[in-house]
Amino acid sequence: MLTHFEQDDILLIWKEYISGENWMPSIRQQIVESWTRCEQAGVNPYNHELQSKLDEAALHRTLVKKQELITIAVPFMANLYEFVRGSGFVVVLSDERGYILEMFGDEDMLNNPRTSNFFHGACWREEEAGTNAIGTALVLKRPIQVSGAEHYCQKHHCLTCSAAPILDDCGQIIGILDMSGPFALSHMHTLGMVVAATEAIMAQIDIRRKNRELILANNRSIDILNSLSDGILMIDARGVVNQLNPAAQKIFNKNESDILGMSIDGIFNGKAAAIWRMLNAKESFTDIEIMIETRNSTIHCMASGEPLSDEQGKVSGGVLILRPIKNVKNLVNRFSGYHAALQFSDIIGDSAEIHETIRIASLAATTSSNILLQGESGTGKEIFAQAIHNRSECRKGPFVALNCGVIPRELIGSELFGYVEGAFTGAARGGKPGKFELASGGTLFLDEIGDMPLEQQVALLRVLQEKKLTRIGSDKVIPVDVRVICATNKNLPKEIEQGTFRQDLYYRLNVISITIPPLRNRIKDIPLLFKHFMDKIGRDRSCNFYVESQVLEYLERYAWPGNVRELQNVAERAVSLAEAGEITVAHLPSEVYIAPPFYVLQAGLSLWTNEARDREQRQQLMHKAERQQILTLLSKHGGNISVVAREFGVSRNTLYRKMRLYAIEN
Repeated sequence: MLTHFEQDDILLIWKEYISGENWMPSIRQQIVESWTRCEQAGVNPYNHELQSKLDEAALHRTLVKKQELITIAVPFMANLYEFVRGSGFVVVLSDERGYILEMFGDEDMLNNPRTSNFFHGACWREEEAGTNAIGTALVLKRPIQVSGAEHYCQKHHCLTCSAAPILDDCGQIIGILDMSGPFALSHMHTLGMVVAATEAIMAQIDIRRKNRELILANNRSIDILNSLSDGILMIDARGVVNQLNPAAQKIFNKNESDILGMSIDGIFNGKAAAIWRMLNAKESFTDIEIMIETRNSTIHCMASGEPLSDEQGKVSGGVLILRPIKNVKNLVNRFSGYHAALQFSDIIGDSAEIHETIRIASLAATTSSNILLQGESGTGKEIFAQAIHNRSECRKGPFVALNCGVIPRELIGSELFGYVEGAFTGAARGGKPGKFELASGGTLFLDEIGDMPLEQQVALLRVLQEKKLTRIGSDKVIPVDVRVICATNKNLPKEIEQGTFRQDLYYRLNVISITIPPLRNRIKDIPLLFKHFMDKIGRDRSCNFYVESQVLEYLERYAWPGNVRELQNVAERAVSLAEAGEITVAHLPSEVYIAPPFYVLQAGLSLWTNEARDREQRQQLMHKAERQQILTLLSKHGGNISVVAREFGVSRNTLYRKMRLYAIEN
């Protein structure tokens, strides 16, 4: 605070400076620099008019923009004013441009010559009002007190102004808090009071900012929680649910109000040992299988839990994550290839036989009935199975295929129905779901169903009837919702007569029977299929092939015991041997162009009129052709049974049976 004697000295210095006389600056450097700025800006030190101001529209926009700052600052401004009420002091808030936003003062402040320039929208920048606490604090970006003649404009010499900048969290000025009053009544502690109030305002701004961040983070957490497909339960240290997300409500099929406040023992029917270990021993757990029995259904989930701790490290609750087993299986199926990629449009053929088969299969696809696909090896039974799945209502579910002919009989049960940990020697840790569980909500395709052992046929029949299964080694019943499509190249009625296939299972599977015609009955489709295979190979190898017309003649004359699969193999063989992109008869397997033409075989068959002899002769001819093909493949692959079986399109066991049937020695 300056004394009257000091003020007199400063007034003389001010007069010398304004008059342009030579003078020695013996006042504060900040004041000298401010005077210099005012002089350079052309400020008139003798201007006694009111300060310039914002127009009404601009002031309104500014007040709206600064509403939060005003709201926060007003209580602190009111407290400051209480200390100086009735003394002619004003407490002023300006924005970062020096325009007054809010003020507290005595009733006569607008009529009082000392304070008449303090009004809403008044500009107190240095270039408008000369050196003053508000304008100079904006320039210096720190608190300052300007007293008496330190003001550049004479009309403010009667004032002492104390101002401090209000900063945001980035250190930028967002406003100025000022307290101005009669020079004679000012005090050295006035600036300290303003600075303290400013710091309190900034602290309140910071609190509000952090509260907004907390609210935003909380809202984001809630949004994330609500968007998760997994069920989330938040529990306290007593095991009582205090928060859950919509997915958890859906899993339990209950409203939020029905679950909040429930104990985990009540929710999990006393089967919550892992959760209590989490709360009592601070042990997290991951992917524990839980079966929750409710009044109407069984809820099958994978559960994980993580304890929550307070500031002292004491467990204050936990987070439970419930993932419906169906979602887990869908995820596994997605990345395990358990999906169908083929449609009816992918089936190549223009013959009446294949069109009729597709028509029947398309109609069957729209039902939920079990389907039995019958046909010789290589006719495309799995293609039809995938196409049926993709046309059905369960097309969004998994498509799981299992070849019953290639799995050892002692393992087929575990493949179909799954097992629990320790169910048998070699059982995987944690157990394993079976194909029925993986296919739940979709389609299970059982290929070569005729090769399934009798003891597993009983279990399969029970699952199909009850739509429930029990894993090997477990007593928990798991519901499954599966559409079953079976395929076989065997005569199942004959297998029933021989006692190798159950009649009741046959009728359960054979709700809709579809017979896929062999390739020899689709001669019209042979060129189309061959061209399709050639085009595909050409695209893969980025080249084109020319096919000699005689090649197609031989292809149409051949009996094709291996059906479409054999034709595909022949196409790949021809491409591999072709030179300069030309396919000739020489590139065909010898059995294709040496074997008797198929129409000759047909003519020979027509000589018999007796139906029994006709069937017998046809079977003998087919067996002869099949025997020749096996011999050719064994010779081609050096007796490698696995390779021959794969190219022939059967399992190793089936190939061995055929070799014994045809007296073939390897």
